[in-house]
Amino acid sequence: MTRGPATPLPPPRERRRLRESAALTQPQLATRVGVAPATVRAWESGRTTPRGRKREAYAKLLKTLAEEEAARAPEPEPTLAPEPEPEPQPQPQPVAAPGPAAPGPAALTPAQAFDALYAFGAPALVRQTFLLTGRREQARESVERAFQAAWEHWPEVARDRDPVGWVRATAYEYALSPWQRFRPRHRHPEPPPADPGDRTLLNTLLRLPARHRRTLVLYDGVGLDLPETAAETEASTPAAANRLLHAREAVAARLPALADPQVLHRRLAELASNERLRAAEPPTVRRGGERRARLRTRAAIAFTVALIGTTALTVRTAPTHYEPPVSPGQAVRGVPHRVAPGALSDEELELRQKLRDQVQDGPERLLPRLE
Repeated sequence: MTRGPATPLPPPRERRRLRESAALTQPQLATRVGVAPATVRAWESGRTTPRGRKREAYAKLLKTLAEEEAARAPEPEPTLAPEPEPEPQPQPQPVAAPGPAAPGPAALTPAQAFDALYAFGAPALVRQTFLLTGRREQARESVERAFQAAWEHWPEVARDRDPVGWVRATAYEYALSPWQRFRPRHRHPEPPPADPGDRTLLNTLLRLPARHRRTLVLYDGVGLDLPETAAETEASTPAAANRLLHAREAVAARLPALADPQVLHRRLAELASNERLRAAEPPTVRRGGERRARLRTRAAIAFTVALIGTTALTVRTAPTHYEPPVSPGQAVRGVPHRVAPGALSDEELELRQKLRDQVQDGPERLLPRLE
């Protein structure tokens, strides 16, 4: 069975304009289409595109909103054509000097754009990261490090279609890094939430594997779609769905009241909102990132200088010709022990006298004789 061509959709900005002209909020529009509010937010921002039956329902609703807007627009009144009048003679007009152009809207500087992004996304990211780690200070530090990384790569982040998603992925990676357990701060537990229900829910989340916990927070906490959750966790869509199902089963096994995804979403939002988590000011984060970048640059320069010095010293002291290695010495065996000098014995005196008395020139010459 072949599918027909997809229903055309207006651009993302036009979708948002049609919704606002009809005085509809994103949750209201999501209810009429049958999706989550985060899905409508992603459609209007251009991060995702609806497919299948959701696309048909969304396109039909937008067409209805456009028709209602056209019906509300006042019709232009018909005007009579004016009678032709005699054309006046053209009069010479003085040429006006070109004046200054009208000032347009001032563009934001990189620092101002970063501060706006931090003020918009940092508070929510700190609360979300707290659900992953259960530690307030670690959540705040993870978000600050993520925004510092975003400031270092600001040209790339500013052109990204979802800057908050870029920072969120970086913060989650830093918060769930296995090296966090080796820090001294990790050895001292923080006080749990005051409410018993929040404490039980947080302990249940922390017992989940890190990948399942992250998938659950992104899908049921943040409200991302399954493909977006799979892309941010660097997994396939079936793998992300499997992790989500296992995480929901583990939570429902301990807290049966949270078996409904809508109830679980509300409880996660309440747990994150009940904690008083504060983020640092944007200028402080920017200055901290710049200071860390300077320290890394100086450390890299010092390491390079040390490497160059070590290489030069090695070249200077290295031999210029081949020197054969000296073979190791070996102990000489079979040599009699050296004795101290003293008086000769009778045998030695007799041997010496015998050597002196004998002919030193050897035996007499033998001559051949005929017999």
